Amino acid sequence: MKKYLVAGLLVWLPLAITIWVLGQILDVVNGVFGSLLSALALVLPAAWREGLLELRHVPGLGLVILAAALLLTGVFVANIFGQWLLRQWDRLLSNIPIVKSIYSSVKQVSDTLFSSSGNAFREAVLVQYPRAGSWTIAFVTGTPSGEVATQLDGEHTSIYVPTTPNPTSGFFLIVPSADLRPLRMTVDEALKYIISMGTVAPPEQAAMPALSPQDANRNQPG
Repeated sequence: MKKYLVAGLLVWLPLAITIWVLGQILDVVNGVFGSLLSALALVLPAAWREGLLELRHVPGLGLVILAAALLLTGVFVANIFGQWLLRQWDRLLSNIPIVKSIYSSVKQVSDTLFSSSGNAFREAVLVQYPRAGSWTIAFVTGTPSGEVATQLDGEHTSIYVPTTPNPTSGFFLIVPSADLRPLRMTVDEALKYIISMGTVAPPEQAAMPALSPQDANRNQPG
């Protein structure tokens, strides 16, 4: 009986968690959509308000409108006029006290993470952490720059070490590039490996490349 219950749980648990996560995302989107409709209803004639507010009860409408808005925004800012208008918008928000510090920081991080020309979160590596001889998976986020780079001797790499099973929290480290071991696994495969606490291993062909004796000695602690 126990064996059958566990087998059934393994079938339904991933599906249940997936549905729950998607439901939470949909609730957040619908909540934002409902707030926007309520704000819009305040400036519209009273005859239109009731019909507009009824749109809040249409399942998935908020998600569809959000996707359409993102697509239209992307198309708009892809041309010269859209880029100029976006620069003016950035300049406006960058001159507002308090808002500018939050907006500028979030924009810099998002531009770094989602830029097609950037290297952030596009490579998984092995690093010794939290002590020598103990290895974990990390993601390359770039190279040190500015004042930090001037204080470091030799080549260094900035990495993000995620926690398990929640990879959205973790630690930012700057380590010597020679102490990192590159992995062939993709970022998605590395995330699965981390979230599953090592139980969902990537395919064998994506295993870490073999090191020469010189490389092995170089990576020894001490």
